[in-house]
Amino acid sequence: MKNPEVKKNAESLSEVHQSVDTSKRKGWRRILAFIGPAYLVSVGYMDPGNWATDIAGGSKFGYQLIWILLMSNLIALLLQSLSARLGIVRGLDLAQASRNAYPKWVNIPLFGLAQTAIIACDLAEIIGMAIGLNLLFGLPLIWGISITIFDTVLLLFLLNKGMRKMEAFIVSMVFIVGLSFLVEMFIVEPSLKEVIRGFEPSMLSGEALYIAIGIIGATVMPHNLYLHSSLVQTRKFERDETGIKEAIKFNFIDTAVALNLAFFVNAAILILAATAFYKNGLHEVAEIQDAHMLLQNIFGNVAPALFAIALIAAGQSSTVTGTLAGQIVMEGHLKLRIQPWLRRMITRLLAIIPAFFTILWFGDDALGGLLILSQVVLSLQLGFAVIPLIHFTSDKTAMKGFAIKPWVQVLAWISSLVIVSLNVKLVIEEIATWGADGGWYVYVIIVPLAILIGALLLFVFIYPMLKSQRLVGIVAPHGGALNISEVEKINYTRIGITVDFSENDRNTIRHALIQGGKTAHYHLIHVVETAAARYHGDSAMDHETQSDTENLQKYQSNLEELGYQSTPHIGYGGTVKAIVKISNTAQLELLVMGAHGHKGLKDLILGTTVNSVRHKVAIPVLIVR
Repeated sequence: MKNPEVKKNAESLSEVHQSVDTSKRKGWRRILAFIGPAYLVSVGYMDPGNWATDIAGGSKFGYQLIWILLMSNLIALLLQSLSARLGIVRGLDLAQASRNAYPKWVNIPLFGLAQTAIIACDLAEIIGMAIGLNLLFGLPLIWGISITIFDTVLLLFLLNKGMRKMEAFIVSMVFIVGLSFLVEMFIVEPSLKEVIRGFEPSMLSGEALYIAIGIIGATVMPHNLYLHSSLVQTRKFERDETGIKEAIKFNFIDTAVALNLAFFVNAAILILAATAFYKNGLHEVAEIQDAHMLLQNIFGNVAPALFAIALIAAGQSSTVTGTLAGQIVMEGHLKLRIQPWLRRMITRLLAIIPAFFTILWFGDDALGGLLILSQVVLSLQLGFAVIPLIHFTSDKTAMKGFAIKPWVQVLAWISSLVIVSLNVKLVIEEIATWGADGGWYVYVIIVPLAILIGALLLFVFIYPMLKSQRLVGIVAPHGGALNISEVEKINYTRIGITVDFSENDRNTIRHALIQGGKTAHYHLIHVVETAAARYHGDSAMDHETQSDTENLQKYQSNLEELGYQSTPHIGYGGTVKAIVKISNTAQLELLVMGAHGHKGLKDLILGTTVNSVRHKVAIPVLIVR
């Protein structure tokens, strides 16, 4: 039975919603059917933003901060399991649930903050990819950043291949990262006793505390909470009590395995830095490029090559999942659905532009500072994802018997308090640093903005507790189903028919004639798209225009012989604009169009006339293939 909370067309990531059927598999194959979503989430926990904090922590303090990584991983495991539970039980992702629970005006800044965090995360992936390409192939950073725009094509390819293919790609990237560091562990030979001692909690102060805050902020990524609550909905299972319980259990296993792998990678980076740099007295290695160079000096060519390959794999996999998160927050918070390639391009360009100009104005060395800034931006968003998530999964009414237990709630609120407090401290310290430089913009723009964001966070925390009645809204980009009463026959008297003088015309005209019969008047529409037609309009008399006019008149004569009345219309230049203009001028009641039949890349090159026309005319459009 479908969850009544989810309306028709409301599905999160609708193109892959329930695309993986688990019901036909038994035993261990059934468990494997649920494995996958958490691996897509786990790449966010090992992206280039994490690398910078892990390298800095390992080179400055040796193995001392491994317990911070473990604590961050446990918090992440708790929050990601809550995210998966929300998606499984309510059939809503975190953005849709926020849309349903908070006033409309709140969802606009929530979307803005979430999208800013995704762009900041994408910025880290771009920098990581560019550094990886530079380290492996010697490609200048400015060219590496420019090349990353083309991974939009990779995302489109993966989406068209289906969810399982995308998961396989991500898992292979994660495998490359994990294998690279496993080999590097054998090369650097860390001290096992000292590594184990690093798991002992210790008091932190000064710079150690600052780096620990950075590690926590970089580990618990806000967009992963939106992503996971949506990805679990790609699994189709029986929505009874037993089915939901089983889905929660198997997804928890998936989350535990994937996040522990992410913990291994982060710990490996920190241990690598501690063994290679801290042990050799190199305590100021904070840049990824420095780490690569020093690895080469100490261990030869194999370790740095594996390091660069892992960096590229981490950046590429993270950027794919970031795009999916962008789709989720846009559709969930704003009910706005646009083409994936366009959304991807917008997000990527917004991330590339600051990286591009940072190199041009400040040089390659400034990218490290930009990487840290991206993590600060991420920290601002974290509370806006974590706090609503705990509220939603604690709601006994909405969760229908699957609300989290009181002790889990206590752990979740303590975790959120730790995360938000430490991230607020980090943001305050960064603002204080900027203010020390004497910039007027800090007090005029940044401080008031930070106060507004803080007030919004307080509202997000308090509002669900003060509301006496839940908001009931439709989370879909489209509306809900209407009540259809008595249906009256519609008689069309003015019908437009678009023709292109191909074999498809016979079928298009036949369908149009069926709609109106011999009492309707038919308007035959053809658009001339030659260069002359585009520039000279109806004064163009080139060969194609003359030929098309004659062909249109032949159609008119043919229809008159059959007893149908028709009028020919020639449009010029842009197809969509011309068809819309003729439809409005002729006051058409119905437009019948033949579909071209091409899709994918051809749509990008040749255009999508039918889709564009139907959004610009105020009459029904019948599409004939």
